Amino acid sequence: MATLTRTLRPIFRCLRNQTRSYAEASGNEMKFTFAGANQVYYDNVAVRQVDVPSFSGSFGILPKHVPTLAVLKPGVVTVYEEGGETKKVFVSSGTVAINEDSSVQILAEEAHLVENLDNSAARDILSKAQQQLNSASSEKDKAEAAIAVEVAEALVQASA
Repeated sequence: MATLTRTLRPIFRCLRNQTRSYAEASGNEMKFTFAGANQVYYDNVAVRQVDVPSFSGSFGILPKHVPTLAVLKPGVVTVYEEGGETKKVFVSSGTVAINEDSSVQILAEEAHLVENLDNSAARDILSKAQQQLNSASSEKDKAEAAIAVEVAEALVQASA
């Protein structure tokens, strides 16, 4: 063990001298790309902030955010544009990548503007998903139905 410690000591010294820092970006600019299977919402556009729902909790992304990869959970992505406008988009699932250069990419399985959602249609989808869950017999069918219920519940909440 002592030999291993002596061997690794120079490596640990080098690591101690390194400092962790936030992304180095020019000014406070954050380039944002957001696409779903049905539409591209932003294509390398400067925005002020993006709020995302993830399985590790919802969080906001600002310029110079620590580089991160996260999985999106069903919910609403809120984009605060440079001009002061706010856009809300429902996502069923997907990924978010925050890069060292302050660029952010969101790739969603399904994405729709919240303003275009129909609450009664969302409630119908939830009802059908719950029926599917109740009638599922195999573990696979139960898992798929549980996912459908989770997405439908988030859809109902977003459309309210």
